[in-house]
Amino acid sequence: MTTLMMVFIALILDLILGDPHAWPHPIKLIGHLITWLTKHLNRPEWSARQRKLAGGLTWLITVGLTVLVSGGLLWLANLISPILGFIIGTYLTYTCLSARQLAIEAEKIGKSIDSGNLEIARHQVGMIVGRDTDQLSAEAVVKATVETVAENTSDGEIAPLIFLLIGGPVLGLAYKAVNTLDSMIGYRNEKYRDFGMVAAKLDDVVNYLPARITWLLLLISSWLLRTDVREALKVGERDRKQHLSPNSAFSESVVAGALHLQLGGPHYYFGQLVDKPYIGDDFKVTATTRHLSQTIQMMYMATGIGFVILGILRWLVVKG
Repeated sequence: MTTLMMVFIALILDLILGDPHAWPHPIKLIGHLITWLTKHLNRPEWSARQRKLAGGLTWLITVGLTVLVSGGLLWLANLISPILGFIIGTYLTYTCLSARQLAIEAEKIGKSIDSGNLEIARHQVGMIVGRDTDQLSAEAVVKATVETVAENTSDGEIAPLIFLLIGGPVLGLAYKAVNTLDSMIGYRNEKYRDFGMVAAKLDDVVNYLPARITWLLLLISSWLLRTDVREALKVGERDRKQHLSPNSAFSESVVAGALHLQLGGPHYYFGQLVDKPYIGDDFKVTATTRHLSQTIQMMYMATGIGFVILGILRWLVVKG
């Protein structure tokens, strides 16, 4: 029950507070560690094999330190007082969730689009996506944001929920370390192709099941929110593997179908054109901020349903 209570309180805190930038945050520390390791271990003069080994070492150090430090902190806190352990554990759990902050950033982009500030919207979306954004149209900015919210419904909410409910804040933070490694070095360009290979592959592995659970939860959310659940199911079934990643299209395909949008397609990353497949049918529908709001609603709905279902499963397993 302690873990369930931690996760429940953490979800409430996330919905109320989001992620205040001035607050101490373990994911920021993980990001600083990855940056430092990358600076010292991703040497362009090294061979491809050496860079792969260095990337693997970066993964081991980052995930290993995350587990050791968070586990040690919780052990020490519980040694001092179980109440202190619960408070720190709940805070660490809260830092693993990011629905509200993602919604805040997406809503900022929507407001900039609606007020005609395309340059600002391009800059804002560039803060949450990996692609080049300086030439994007207003519609392309909206689609990029929709894709990010859809994908992060899995990476930022459902997957952390699963790992938190299985192993508490330590396993939740370990997952966030794996995910942060992929988001920072798991690219296919010349700089990171070899160095980030381990990070990208292992992120695919740990997100395999969460992506498919998110697919189902988004379908349920589509039905409850009265979007086009039939199209969501059709496109979700057909296009769920239409991505360079084996997991990302699962959530994006359901959202694309539910909202009658065509997502994906070729995009520029670090000045290089990456030919991604399209996700969804071309309904000739212009993507607007209304679609962005609907995607956020689907994310929240999937998160709530996910907590209820996964929480009940954990309670039954522990009780049994």
